[in-house]
Amino acid sequence: MAMIRMGKMVHIGGRPVIVPRPKPASARNMSLPNKSSQNKSSQNKAKSDAVLLALAFVAIYVIWGSTYLAIRYAVETIPPLVTAGIRLSIAGSIMLAWAWWRGFRPTREQWVAGLALGALFFLIGHGSLHWAEQYVGSGLAALLIATEPMFILVLAWMIGQQRISLLSALGLGLGVVGVAMLAGAELTVKGSNLWALLAVLLGSLSWAFGVVISPRLKLPSDALGRTALPMICGAALLLIAAGVTGEFQQTHWANISLHSIFGLGYLIVFGSVVAFTAYTWLLQRVPPALVATHTYANPVVAVLLGWFVAHEPLTMRVVLASIAILGAIVLIRRGERVVVIKGVEAIPPAADIQSSEECA
Repeated sequence: MAMIRMGKMVHIGGRPVIVPRPKPASARNMSLPNKSSQNKSSQNKAKSDAVLLALAFVAIYVIWGSTYLAIRYAVETIPPLVTAGIRLSIAGSIMLAWAWWRGFRPTREQWVAGLALGALFFLIGHGSLHWAEQYVGSGLAALLIATEPMFILVLAWMIGQQRISLLSALGLGLGVVGVAMLAGAELTVKGSNLWALLAVLLGSLSWAFGVVISPRLKLPSDALGRTALPMICGAALLLIAAGVTGEFQQTHWANISLHSIFGLGYLIVFGSVVAFTAYTWLLQRVPPALVATHTYANPVVAVLLGWFVAHEPLTMRVVLASIAILGAIVLIRRGERVVVIKGVEAIPPAADIQSSEECA
């Protein structure tokens, strides 16, 4: 397809995207308008582009950071697996229809690969997160999800794709300290929340495992299709799980609150469609490393929104744990090293933005 010739496939923020190769200097020069006749329109276009860039960054920073709070409201009166299943069904269908309109046609092997990632990313990853947010705060959940780079590093090391440098080891240790501080603070207040905390960490581990094995799967090269197939497969698995566990029977449709309706609608429209569109648009215009900074901003936004809007506790322990976990991510990214193994695709370092983080 044309998109394959345009650039290379990278994983950023848990989503695969084609990053276009830079145009040759000669091609750029040929495309430049006459400066004397186009100066005014160029200035207007620059201003318009600056506004669009700012709005797109707001989308991936704030919207993706706010999805954790939206999940908390959605699962108040809609069972968690039903919530996640409906959200992903609609969002995945929109993305697949968009990709289909552009000429994407999935093969049977690609559907099988999508099913595998759908189970890891969405059935376990999102399913456990939605369930856990019935019992733990949205900010706490976002911080625990931020541990995913630590799991990616350890899993890649276990299968020989990556070695752990001194900086990475320090990052892992700092991350463990941060998680211990969060868990200790939460269990001191609500001892029954242990399973919810473990569920969030399980979801982070599952997403990390999906990231590590995804290069070995025969996934589509089309960026939208590569995202849509696991999403739709995951939605189907979530809805099946909701039926098996009796969540549909437990759903009192007439008693669903406006909070839950708006939360689910926000997740579908803004969390999946708007933010993803802004994300892919940004990747065509700014360096991928700059786009990837949303993975640092999202947990901070989630914690602050949970505190300001939902009155979740923001204690000094939570602040210090947040600093520890975000610092751990920075150290791990700086300390990543490539291990070239014959016949195995190694995971590139963070500078190449090939690893990914889960977005709620």
